[in-house]
Amino acid sequence: MDIILLERIEKLGTIGDVVSVRDGYARNFLLPQKKALRANEANKKVFEANRDRLEAENAEKRTEAEKQGDKVAGEEIVLIRAASNAGQLYGSVNVRDVAEALTAKGHDVDKKQVIMGAPIKTIGMFDVTIALHPEVHVTVKANVARSDDEAELQSQGVDILAQAAEEERSESEGFTEALDPDRELGELPAAEGEEAAEAPAEEAGEEEQGEA
Repeated sequence: MDIILLERIEKLGTIGDVVSVRDGYARNFLLPQKKALRANEANKKVFEANRDRLEAENAEKRTEAEKQGDKVAGEEIVLIRAASNAGQLYGSVNVRDVAEALTAKGHDVDKKQVIMGAPIKTIGMFDVTIALHPEVHVTVKANVARSDDEAELQSQGVDILAQAAEEERSESEGFTEALDPDRELGELPAAEGEEAAEAPAEEAGEEEQGEA
């Protein structure tokens, strides 16, 4: 379907462009949300008659979004969630969670403005894009942690999962017996200040029989 864009649409074009899109995309998204018009002769004339007003309105909205963006950009939201020792969330963090957390901090953000490739499913620090206007995108930080203390450490740049893995590795190494390269196979390790343990009794018996 050919349509006339009433605002900038990423990867499609800007206001006034006539582009071709899939019918479903136009009927289910662009047309109902008044982001575009069908590109027929009647609508082309309507658009041209209103182009100046539409462009002026778009410029005003962009300016307002830029002001809002100055306040939202770089904002950090803390989301406390239950998770396993490996950091996997029992659930996930989605666009609604991000929007609600930003709203709680005084920012007017709708879930439709939150852009996430996929829900967050582990603890950590994540960049999330907020589309305040088709031409104004800003980034916020989502600090997903199991506690306020963990969130504070992550905010300081600490990788909680890497730290936990390192501690676990150190503990496991502490229970590993050090290998003596000079010890012969089958020989028991000697206590500090003592000679290596004698050969097993079976070997000692063989030596006595040889002497006899």
